[in-house]
Parts: sequence; C-alpha cells; structure tokens
Amino acid sequence: MANSQLAKVGHLIRDARRQRDLTQTELAAALGTSQSAVARIEQGKQNLSLDTLARISEALDSEIVTVASNAPVNLRIEGGRKLSGEIDVRTSKNAAVAGLCAALLNKGRTTLRDLARIEEVNRITEVLDSIGVKTRWLPGTNDLEIVPPKTVNLDAIDEAAARRTRTILMFLGPLLHEFDDFKLPNAGGCDLGSRSVEPHLHALRAFGLNVVASHGYYHATVDKDVHPEKPIILTERGDTVTENALFAAAKHPGTTIIRNASPNYMVQDLCVFLQKLGVQIEGIGTTTLTVTGVEEINQDVEFFPSEDPIEAMSLLAAAVVTESEITIKRVPIEFMEIELTLLADMGMKYETTDEYVSNNQHTRLVDLRTIPGPLHAPKDKIHPMPFPGLNIDNLPFFAAIAAVAEGQTQLHDWVYENRAIYLTELTPLGVKVQLMDPHRVLIEGPTRWRPAEVMCPPALRPAMVVLLAMLAAPGESVLRNIYVISRGYEELDSRLNALGANIQTFRDV
Repeated sequence: MANSQLAKVGHLIRDARRQRDLTQTELAAALGTSQSAVARIEQGKQNLSLDTLARISEALDSEIVTVASNAPVNLRIEGGRKLSGEIDVRTSKNAAVAGLCAALLNKGRTTLRDLARIEEVNRITEVLDSIGVKTRWLPGTNDLEIVPPKTVNLDAIDEAAARRTRTILMFLGPLLHEFDDFKLPNAGGCDLGSRSVEPHLHALRAFGLNVVASHGYYHATVDKDVHPEKPIILTERGDTVTENALFAAAKHPGTTIIRNASPNYMVQDLCVFLQKLGVQIEGIGTTTLTVTGVEEINQDVEFFPSEDPIEAMSLLAAAVVTESEITIKRVPIEFMEIELTLLADMGMKYETTDEYVSNNQHTRLVDLRTIPGPLHAPKDKIHPMPFPGLNIDNLPFFAAIAAVAEGQTQLHDWVYENRAIYLTELTPLGVKVQLMDPHRVLIEGPTRWRPAEVMCPPALRPAMVVLLAMLAAPGESVLRNIYVISRGYEELDSRLNALGANIQTFRDV
C-alpha cells in the first residue's frame, strides 16, 4: 500500500477500535501482537497484508476494507535485495492437516497449539464446521479448538471447500468408525498429475471399507465385521496413505501391524498425537508401525504440531538465491540432513546451534545461520527418496538453488508427472531450464536474472520457487494469483519483508 492509503486505513482501524471501546493493548491481545505494533498500524506506519486486515476486521467486528472476493491476490516483488536478520520456522502444514483429521477420532475437545493460519487449514475447518464440528481460534492466539458433535452430519458437508483440498481423502479413516455407509466429494488440491487413491483403499479394505468412485463422489460402505487378520502391507510408502491406515487402526481395539509405512515428519507427528489420545504405537520413525487401538476416544487433549521442514527449506533457498546471511530458527534438523549434505557438497557453508526439542517433545530442532558463498552444480542428479531420503516437496527448491550454482544440475522428480514441467516457469526470469521429459529438468547456472510477470503455477512448491527467483531478480516482478502459496505459507510477504524483502500484495480492480 502507498503511504497515503496506509494512513487512511490506519485511521479507519483507530476509529473502529474506539467505537468498540477497546484500548490498543486489548486489540493487540486479540491479534497476538504488541501495543506498539497496533500504534504503528493506526499511524499508517506499518505495511498490512490482506490476511492481517482480515484478522483486524474479525477482531473489531468491522469490515475495514472490502475487496472483490473473486479477484485473485497478486504479489509485486522488488528483487535483488539482500536479506538479513532472524526468522522462525512455522509449524507444519501437513502435521496440522493430520491433526485436524485425527480430531475426528476424539469425542472430547482437541486443541491444536500454534497452528499455521493457512488456506489449507481454512478449507478443512470449513468442512469440519459444515458437518457439525465446532472450531474456533482462541482469542489472540494461533491455537485452534475443535469440539465434535455427537454425530457428524455429512449431508451438510461444504462441497466447495472439500473439493479444493486433497485432504478430504484423509476423512475416510476416521469416518469408517462412525458410519456403515457414507459419501465424500472427490478430492482436489495441487495439480500434480495423476495421483491414484488406490493405495488408500488397499490399506483401508482390511478394516472393512469399500469405496466406489462415481459422479464426483467417493461412495463408501463399511463392513464392521472385517478386521485386519495379518499385517497391512502398504502398496505405496505414502504419507497420507500411512496416516489413513493409522486413523483406521487407532480405534480398532486389537493390534494392527502396518508395513512399508512412511516414517516422514507428519506421520511421526500424528503418531505422537495419537499416543496422547491413548493409542499405543511402536516403531515411530521406522517403516513398520505396531498399533494397539482403543475402541473409544473421549478426552480433552492439546497438541503442538512440529515445525515444517519444507518451510525451513524454502527459507534456506531464499537465503541462497539472494546471497544473504540470515538465521533460520527452529529448523527440524532430522528432516533436513540429506538436503544440507547435498548443499554442503555444492559448496554451501552454514552453522547450526546445538539441538533442542520442539514443543511436541519429540522433534529435534536447531537454529541455522546461512553463510553466503559461491556454489557449484552437484556431480550427480538430485532426486527424492522416501524419508530419510531427500523430501519430495523439497526437490523443487533445488531448481532455484541450481540457478545460482556454476554448471549443470539435473533434477529428477520421478513421483509427479507435472511438477518438473512447472519449473519451466523460471525461464522468464532468466533461468536456463531444459525440460528433458515430464519428470526431469536440466538447469544451467549461474543465472543472469531479469524481472518478469508470471502466472502462479497451480502447485504449491513450484509456485514458491518462482517467488524465490523473483526475490533474486533485480527490478520489479509480478506473481499473479497466489492462492496456492497461501495454502501452505502464513503471512509470507510480511515475514520476508521483515528480513529486508520488498513484497506487496494487491488485487486487480
């Protein structure tokens, strides 16, 4: 916003606060910020994101600024600026998603602490609210309280919200305990090519679930007499597949063995959460989980999702492409070790603190300081593997990193058909990207950056990579329709601006 606009908005906020008979301190508490920050806002001295304006409007019960809801949010980025300072890694999108779905298992009150306020969470809470679950953000916090009804009402489900997230698939595991038959809208989310739901259905058949997909819905029937009689062998070591199997096993009173399970960060988080609900789980962090469930779960529980290794990698890549020294705090090091080893082989230098433990009392964290310096291309291709290998969601960030490294880097994304193609969106920004096939790209650096206007790719991580490239490119770039980024990152513009970036949100009117 321009200074004159900020001043006008600040005066509107001040007047609305006074009309509500609130002090600056009281408004600050509702927003989870400081009185001095509210004072700066009211004086027109603080840049405001649309998310922040929405939170202020909610706190004051007053629509401060009205924008057309169908107008997409865009970013205007002045690139080529050095970053400096410290930034915390927020809690994990995928761990939050797992916790929200797991709350359906609990008849008591679930409180998820320090949750990321992102669009993916908003979509799931919209679905939960529509079926009778009561969700509310506790005042002045990022804590989400979830209280289930006696019986969920699937007939009232918000189909628009459900179809905008693939997470709806993860309702299958919890709901098979509640119904003999039910239906869910087909899943959505990122456009990453063909992603079969068959591994989910294979895992859940052992619990009597049968699903037929037709006319835009999953039609599910449950045979309550069917229980696992032997270990469940997952046909795909997928994160959400493993989570669905865990949901099903959690309320099966016998012992379930799940093999070829994902040991990834969000699965470990879910296991720790389920343990708090009374479920016994052995083998956390391995590919074999032994689960002893409980028939009923009814207890008030709080849980802290752990920090997001994908956001940590995003911030690390931002430092690399802008050749900046920053300190990234609360990095979940166990899920970054392969990525950091590859970067060290490319010549990157960094320092880490001693390890400490996340609020979930399980995940190991460090603070990491980046040290700018020249990079060279790796000798071998970079490709993902199931944990403890390189995370599939971290692979795209090596495209931006490869763009500043000397030589040719090959990235092989063998999992998704389309995501490698989206990396060609870096070409307008000056990156030399050669698409070898739908799974492989060759990137030659170092790049002579140039600003550009680009439509946001429809997949979260490639979209973030384009944003990182715009931070590196001197001049003004525009990234249009950033909804997909908002699915996974909270207040990203203001947080990067605090490090010295210049990112402004705007809508076309």
